[in-house]
Amino acid sequence: MLATPIRFTAESITRPVALDVGRVVFAALNKAELAALVALLLVVRLSGRSNTWWAWCGFLILIVLAQGTWLIPELSARTDVIIAGGTPPPSNAHAIYSTLELTKIGVLLFLGFRSLAEKPGG
Repeated sequence: MLATPIRFTAESITRPVALDVGRVVFAALNKAELAALVALLLVVRLSGRSNTWWAWCGFLILIVLAQGTWLIPELSARTDVIIAGGTPPPSNAHAIYSTLELTKIGVLLFLGFRSLAEKPGG
């Protein structure tokens, strides 16, 4: 949440370089999130959590998949246009991606606090 906007304030980094680094970072982050999601699913399965937990995990799966299959490729294509010197058409992709990131944080915080309050097997 902080690295991307701060990267653009560095005087020695050109905009195309910052965009290219961002593209690589977000692709790697999505892969790491997929791995973390698999770990979460294993923990939920082994903990015997309720169906409510599975619903929240399903919601997280949808977010991560939407980002990886739709938003990251779209934002990457926009980056290619900018690096090539063009101007991409208007898009809500950044706003949608950011909203989904904030939603993921909210869901994970909710689940974390809820897991502290629940009895095992709940």
